Amino acid sequence: MTQHHDETDPTKSPSDYEDAVEVARDIQPALNKLILIFQRTAEGSSLTTSQVSIMNQLRLRGPSRVSTIAQAELIRMPTASNALYQLERRGFVERHRDEEDRRGVLVALTQLGESELAIVSGQRAAALAEIMRWLEPEDLATAREMGAVISKLADVYRPTMDSE
Repeated sequence: MTQHHDETDPTKSPSDYEDAVEVARDIQPALNKLILIFQRTAEGSSLTTSQVSIMNQLRLRGPSRVSTIAQAELIRMPTASNALYQLERRGFVERHRDEEDRRGVLVALTQLGESELAIVSGQRAAALAEIMRWLEPEDLATAREMGAVISKLADVYRPTMDSE
């Protein structure tokens, strides 16, 4: 049973829930194992996965309000504020007044933050490459194609969150 995707209703998914459950059950054990392997391989990093995600968002989108960051990261405002505070203490982000709306504050990546993000992202890419190099070439090609699907999933999924 397949639902038709209604582009005007963000609460309607394009795929049937039961179909998604079947696929999720198939890949969930291996996905958990790979996440654990990746986390262990990336241990010792100077940044957490959440911090890397926030910094990548700032690198791609530019200066943003805390509320925008929280929404994009699928986290609550206090969680975003705390993560940004930790990054600010280390000099990786800075806050400044929004010139278009002086009541607002924007958070921006600093040069130090950009440098650290580049280093950590390189380390994580190398860690993932170490895992992926064990695939046969045709499986690696499939993984490349799956990268686009994984990126799309990360972009389109928006759970319902309780308001603060």
